[in-house]
Amino acid sequence: MANLPLSLVVITYNEAHTIARCLDSVPFAAEKIVVDSGSTDDTVAIAIAHGARVVHQDWLGFGPQRNFATGQASHDWLLALDADEFLSPELAAELSQALPGIMASDAPAAWLRRRTIYMGRPMRWYRPAVGEKMARLWHRDRARWTDARVHESLRFEGSAPTLRAPFDHVNNPSLAEKQLKVLRYAELKCRDWLDKNKPVRMWQTPFVFALAFIKDYIFRLAFLDGWRGYAIAQTAASYAVYKRMRYYEMRNNPLSRDTAATALHRHGLDR
Repeated sequence: MANLPLSLVVITYNEAHTIARCLDSVPFAAEKIVVDSGSTDDTVAIAIAHGARVVHQDWLGFGPQRNFATGQASHDWLLALDADEFLSPELAAELSQALPGIMASDAPAAWLRRRTIYMGRPMRWYRPAVGEKMARLWHRDRARWTDARVHESLRFEGSAPTLRAPFDHVNNPSLAEKQLKVLRYAELKCRDWLDKNKPVRMWQTPFVFALAFIKDYIFRLAFLDGWRGYAIAQTAASYAVYKRMRYYEMRNNPLSRDTAATALHRHGLDR
């Protein structure tokens, strides 16, 4: 595939086991940038060996880190992937054909569809894991990432085309790693709530698990994916409850903010 004036940007921390696959899945990108927040494994060396320019940036939060990465790019059009994501061959072929037209247009961004690999194989029915639309391709002057510490999104005005073929996301190789991510994401989300002085509504918590589980397991069709569907719905519902309990603790016991930060840092979960 011919190189296109596109910058692939990936933010990393200890992603030695996935970064090569991610970078190699975008052979048409004229530039590949890895913004690393201090990896202690071979992430940086592997990224360089696979054609990336590596820039160090201490962890700012997901949204600010992505905006920092945007500023490192040489091209106006950018594609963002996480290290545990990669383009399918079908999407790589589709993008190589569609990108010249998208880049020549006034579109601010483009929607891609993400397919989730969970417990070793793709989910077949669970709606957020089958063709989930995500804005990951954008023009640097027409779109910007929100500054949220976690669950950031790309904001833009106007219509954007949607690509048909999916890119793939390996949603944690194991449940143990998923639970560690839940702790990390909950801490970041609660910090955002603290900044906004969000009210504590613990009275909602007994209902949150049931409602979140029913939404994912029934209405989002997780039950059709068997026990894997049950596991993903249960994990999502537990996360919804845990972050509310953790926020309540942060507000009522401010000392817990520092002790938790120390514990998360000790296990490399603070970025």
